[in-house]
Amino acid sequence: MFSFDTHDGHPGDAAPEAPGGPQPRPQSLLLAFFGDHVLEEGPLCVYSGSIIDVLGRVGVGEHAVRSTLTRMVNRGLLQRRRQGRRMYFGLTPHATQILQKGRTRVWHTSAVNDDWDGTWTLLGFSLPEVWRHRRHDLRSRLTWAGFGPLYSGLWIAPGDVDISEIVAELDIAAHVKIFHARADPATDIDVMIRDTWDLESVAARYAAFEKRWITHLGDRSADPLATHLSLVAEWLGTIRTDPRLPARHLPPNWPARSAEEVFRRIAEQTGESARRVAAELLETTPLDPS
Repeated sequence: MFSFDTHDGHPGDAAPEAPGGPQPRPQSLLLAFFGDHVLEEGPLCVYSGSIIDVLGRVGVGEHAVRSTLTRMVNRGLLQRRRQGRRMYFGLTPHATQILQKGRTRVWHTSAVNDDWDGTWTLLGFSLPEVWRHRRHDLRSRLTWAGFGPLYSGLWIAPGDVDISEIVAELDIAAHVKIFHARADPATDIDVMIRDTWDLESVAARYAAFEKRWITHLGDRSADPLATHLSLVAEWLGTIRTDPRLPARHLPPNWPARSAEEVFRRIAEQTGESARRVAAELLETTPLDPS
């Protein structure tokens, strides 16, 4: 599964920094755009000029948009359709699956894990040395799925996590072993979590998100589409590296709770207006089956 990595473009393609923090990169913004305004509308293609207009509202230049669209086509995330002199872009089945999972993570899964049942999923793997890229992909996808490295070849995640799809996509079934277990009472879970995950970095990202966005609460003067798009892309970039560890084993006042409240309030504040603006801006055409 594509991990919504925000480090997806060339350095020159990054949008200018937003006040108080970095702007998500163009690919992250494009994925947020398609997830918000195309995914549930059916199999549609969007005119490239509409996409340029939308991303221009968050400071991304035309050249950066066009080069990012091309890279996303090459990566199998978008497909092109030409009508006359106009170029349209639509989601591939792979990208649709990715965005549906991302949508569930953003809108239906709390950033705070209050209902952990005490179980863990463990993945042991030993990949051939020549599989460097596959090993990198595995670690990236495991991180998105909430895993952390207990030891170099043994990764662990809270809860019962189904990673069969990751294993199948990477074709590594012969090189992995998967277990579902509970920790022995002799195991200090608090210490294990601190040793396995960088809690300070995760907490810092939530705190930085809240600090940057809390000033937008109640502010209806800004462009709702630009605000909503940046908000969703940055929130996804924030939660993608959060393993959703059991709340009872995290430090007091874990910042994910207050950051999520800010996210949801601003999303509600801007969502409907953003959809109206997008509906006026977007020129679409049906996506013919490939």
